[in-house]
Amino acid sequence: MVYQNIFGAVIASLLGFAFLYKLRGKKKARALVKTDQNGNCLKSSENGICEAKISTSTDIIIVGAGAVGSALAYTLGKEGRRVHVIERDLAEPDRIVGELLQPGGYLKLIELGLEDCVSEIDAQRVFGYALYKDGKSTKLPYPLENFHPDVAGRSFHHGRFIQRMRQKASSLPNVRLEQGTVTSLLEEKGTIKGVQYKSKDGDLDLTAHAPLTIVCDGCYSNLRRSLCDPKVDIPSCFVGLVLENCQLPYANHGHVILADPSPILFYPISSTEIRCLVDVPGQKVPCISGGEMAHYLKTKVAPQVPPEMYAAFMAATDKGNIKSMPNRSMPAAPHPKPGALLMGDAVNMRHPLTGGGMTVALSDIVVLRNLLRPLHNLNDAPALCKYLESFYTLRKPVASTINTLAGALYKVFCASPDPARKEMRQACFDYLSLGGIFSNGPLALLSGLNPRPLSLVLHFFAVAVYAVGRLLIPFPSPKRMWVGARLILGASWIIFPIINSEGVRQMFFPVTVLSYYRAPPVN
Repeated sequence: MVYQNIFGAVIASLLGFAFLYKLRGKKKARALVKTDQNGNCLKSSENGICEAKISTSTDIIIVGAGAVGSALAYTLGKEGRRVHVIERDLAEPDRIVGELLQPGGYLKLIELGLEDCVSEIDAQRVFGYALYKDGKSTKLPYPLENFHPDVAGRSFHHGRFIQRMRQKASSLPNVRLEQGTVTSLLEEKGTIKGVQYKSKDGDLDLTAHAPLTIVCDGCYSNLRRSLCDPKVDIPSCFVGLVLENCQLPYANHGHVILADPSPILFYPISSTEIRCLVDVPGQKVPCISGGEMAHYLKTKVAPQVPPEMYAAFMAATDKGNIKSMPNRSMPAAPHPKPGALLMGDAVNMRHPLTGGGMTVALSDIVVLRNLLRPLHNLNDAPALCKYLESFYTLRKPVASTINTLAGALYKVFCASPDPARKEMRQACFDYLSLGGIFSNGPLALLSGLNPRPLSLVLHFFAVAVYAVGRLLIPFPSPKRMWVGARLILGASWIIFPIINSEGVRQMFFPVTVLSYYRAPPVN
């Protein structure tokens, strides 16, 4: 009997210790789960991964807070959506592109209510271009006669513009801007449920959930492969300098020098600074740190710079603050997946020669805003995915026109030993110099004021026909006829492959695409 009592006491003690240990563990786990003021988990004690049910307080996750992400966050936040933006680095970016907003892009900025983002950053108004070739120049104004006097292009420091848009987005109470690095998309049974990301310090693995995740993490996107078929081409690199205490020959105009081997750009980015972008063909540039780049700029580029800017160009080269970046182009080839959407440079890029990237981005945001506006909730991922396929169709005419123009114009503006290409380049300069409809049409395309595919093709081949006509007058010799035939063929080889990669049907006949007519899902 005594042994039974002792045995029972031992068993009871063990059970008591086990109960107390389990209770203590639960309290400790609860203590280690930190939450913010809204109750969202900041850290989990079990595996270091936050499993917060952010889906209860977030409608849309936006990956990236660059030009697309920040403008999109403000736009959707203003529509009443609860938006969570995750950006790798919220410090002011320092880039040598994304500094020119065409007039068509500025109109979209006004439509989105973001026009004040070009205020208080010393942005400069841009009224057109000046084109230089072989010492001659021609002024090409934007066709702005039928627009409000405030409508013009804007050029600025890229970082200042981005910070203004981020401030604008974060001013909305339903937009949350957070610094973190998104490492992967959370996928369950073929549907994207959110993202996994590292905290600002990199010591926490966090997750965020929402019915819709919009990926716009830029040209270096590490998430695009699961959402599109990326075919990135790098035809050249830009080498950037900042010229100080320098006046452009044509004030408030971008300057394009048809140099050898490829174009040189000048445009103001503040009241005292001029951006110079030197295009270097290929994927490699002379070494900057070793001095080879400075030697290249002084010996190869400087002799082709207009005299008014030569001294400032040499001074900027000697100063040594030289930067470079590859120029990427990539046609949009998305793979729609429930719960996710791909936007911006993550899905579509074009050569930055024409400065059309932000015009495309802002136009895309307008299209997406209009598509999402009728939807009360976004929880039916398959139906939403099918509906948003129309986004990629509706954006095509504008985006493809600007993309095609950028690619074609770059090839025409580059020097070539081929006689037909030389004649096409000269004819382009002379055609634009005619003024009137000969310059207004192409400038309306370039500025994003009239981004119509058919107009682009007509003007492109009008330049080719103009070039052939000059060859055949006054006497069409066999040699000239041969060069003329090669010129037309060369023009076709320039533009048609670009159009084909963009999609002929989607670009010219979007109304024949089934997704064009998708109706909003019934909530």
